[in-house]
Amino acid sequence: MELFAASYLVPISSPPVPGGAMVVDGDRIIETGTLAELRARYSVPPRDFPGCAIIPGLVNAHTHLELTHFPSWKIRKGIDYAPRTYVDWIIQVIKIRRALTPHELQLSIREGLRICLESGTTSIGEILSDRSFLSLYCDTPLSGRIFFEAIGHDPLRCEESLSALHTDLSVFRCGSFERGLSPHAPHTLSEQFHHSLRHLAMQMGIPRIIHLAESRAESDFYFDSSGMIADVLYPHVHWEEFIPSPRHTTATSWLDRHGLFDRSTTCVHGVHLTPADAEILKERGVAVVLCPRSNEKLAVGMAPAHLLKKLGIPLSLGTDSLASNDSLSLWDEMRFASDAYPEVFSPDEILAMATLDAARAIGTDQRLGSLDPGKRADFLVIKLPQFSSEQNLCEAIIHGGALAEVFAAGRPPSDYIITP
Repeated sequence: MELFAASYLVPISSPPVPGGAMVVDGDRIIETGTLAELRARYSVPPRDFPGCAIIPGLVNAHTHLELTHFPSWKIRKGIDYAPRTYVDWIIQVIKIRRALTPHELQLSIREGLRICLESGTTSIGEILSDRSFLSLYCDTPLSGRIFFEAIGHDPLRCEESLSALHTDLSVFRCGSFERGLSPHAPHTLSEQFHHSLRHLAMQMGIPRIIHLAESRAESDFYFDSSGMIADVLYPHVHWEEFIPSPRHTTATSWLDRHGLFDRSTTCVHGVHLTPADAEILKERGVAVVLCPRSNEKLAVGMAPAHLLKKLGIPLSLGTDSLASNDSLSLWDEMRFASDAYPEVFSPDEILAMATLDAARAIGTDQRLGSLDPGKRADFLVIKLPQFSSEQNLCEAIIHGGALAEVFAAGRPPSDYIITP
């Protein structure tokens, strides 16, 4: 049993505690309070961090760690060009991904795991396209949820994929990770495959996460089956025969019309959601993961965060991958979101979006995302060199704090071995 203390304890689920402390037994938080209160009940010498705040480990609600080495692959594979459009970028990713060896992908995932821990991310909502790499996640101190990705239109291949997903989900065992499903995007799966995946998720009691309204190209495609998805992407992956008749709607409305939203559904990006789309997500209890730096890098626009917040839609933050971002750091994401939405989110809300709200988005908030008794002891020690009591504590943590220590399941990551 250990007693950790700091100038401030920031549980996220409740107000900060000046002179706060936390009792940890093994990998669990036992009790929180002031240092004076806990010392009176526990005869354990405190491990004190003066001038610091203890906060929950960060939760990255949307990652693709398979693509961590993407920037170097672009150069080494001779496909290093600047895509002109979102669809051009997708095709670049496909070309590079197809040219990779299993060893290259393995190294990329391991580097992504290392980077996450190094920057204070202790939990992720990971999209995994190649399930043969699942074991790489099992022996790390990271936790969260791994969403098995599904893509396809060809009926025979979709049936084969569905059968394999059922088998792999049934035997899923991976350290501190839970299982989930990720229908990739509205336009990259057939209608029947979408329904089959929802049925499978309901049968197994697991959540789904889907990329939604990320680009204008998706809007064009769902309105009249035109644009670069129909003209460029579908031919590139030999899906020409699956181009639908014009639907004169949005992807959000189409998914809702087919009963594909529920409270266990989370959407990622939401850049091109209309007010009517947002109302649908609100009514169905769907959460949205914002990835503002990825959206800015791909020049697809900014999510209507003010509208989503006004409607009470649960919001969180994710970095996406290094194919569309410059880092996997949630500190960078929080600072960018603060600047991008200065009148929308307070510093307290921004920090919650990278901790407890993110855990809620991936369905792990019962055990992660805040410093509450019974939860896994994932926490960070943040130095506050310039902080004064007149400042907002969360703002000081996000903009002026320095990461001093990382603990995952009550232990520093150095206690674990992540082989290169």
